[in-house]
Amino acid sequence: MPKRDWPDSVAHPRYWLTWLAIGAMHLGAWFPWRLKLWVGKVIGLAAWRFAGRRRHITETNIRLCFPELDDIQQRRLVRQTFIANGIGILETATAWCRDPEHLRHRVTFKGQAHRTRLQAEGKGALILGIHFSTLDLGAALHALYFRADAVQRPHDNPLFDRFMSRARAPYFDAILDRHDLRGVVRRIKAGHGVWYSPDQDFGRDASVFAPFFGVQTATVRMTARIARMTGAPVIPLIFHRNPDDRTYTLAYLPPLEGFPSGDDVADASQVNAVIEAAIRKHPEQYLWLHRRFKTRPKGESRFY
Repeated sequence: MPKRDWPDSVAHPRYWLTWLAIGAMHLGAWFPWRLKLWVGKVIGLAAWRFAGRRRHITETNIRLCFPELDDIQQRRLVRQTFIANGIGILETATAWCRDPEHLRHRVTFKGQAHRTRLQAEGKGALILGIHFSTLDLGAALHALYFRADAVQRPHDNPLFDRFMSRARAPYFDAILDRHDLRGVVRRIKAGHGVWYSPDQDFGRDASVFAPFFGVQTATVRMTARIARMTGAPVIPLIFHRNPDDRTYTLAYLPPLEGFPSGDDVADASQVNAVIEAAIRKHPEQYLWLHRRFKTRPKGESRFY
């Protein structure tokens, strides 16, 4: 697990808002279900109205990825995205501050045989994750059925990073820094499943450009590299809140076929296609608030 010492003085005023956020998450985790949904919706709508920069990023992403939608439909999807991500804050609080066992009755888990078979054979796997708003709750619910490791990017705020890492620790066997390639390879070769979400922009040096929703997108080569170094299958894991807003579905998909192929662009395209197909089922639950298309091919103007 990546470790960071506590800040020199956790009582310093610069951490007061962080402590307030941590306290609010502990409180929100115990809200009744309907209140969680209502508070999450309020948070999402407030961000939609007042977080102009994030709204611009989301609008740009939606416009690029869903050109088949008219202006009204795109604006509706932007609004729904903020609501879903607002609810996601309460879902994350629930994952971090409560035992997920109390939600087992709300979960449908499909495709478990894909992972069970690998475990029976003593094989590790690279679990292909996706940045849905339900990411942390999905991980906690997944831990009710399977143990796994995770790759994590440290948070810039050292106090919140410590809180986040400690909160995630109960439902992962190990938490690895995203730069710890040796650790990832070692854990997979030892028969572990390692959860890795490649759907973020890590810059030109770490990526190739491959289509994602029809847009040439900087896509990390690391997914194929890890699969090549370990010989392990890559199995996608999808998870979402169902339309009833009360239950969740997790599903393992079959391992990627012919992966890695040795062609970085083809491999990245295959990964993006799987992620895109999962997003299209519940597009409002994806983290469109981040700059997925920040890095552009040389000579192409920036989107944001």
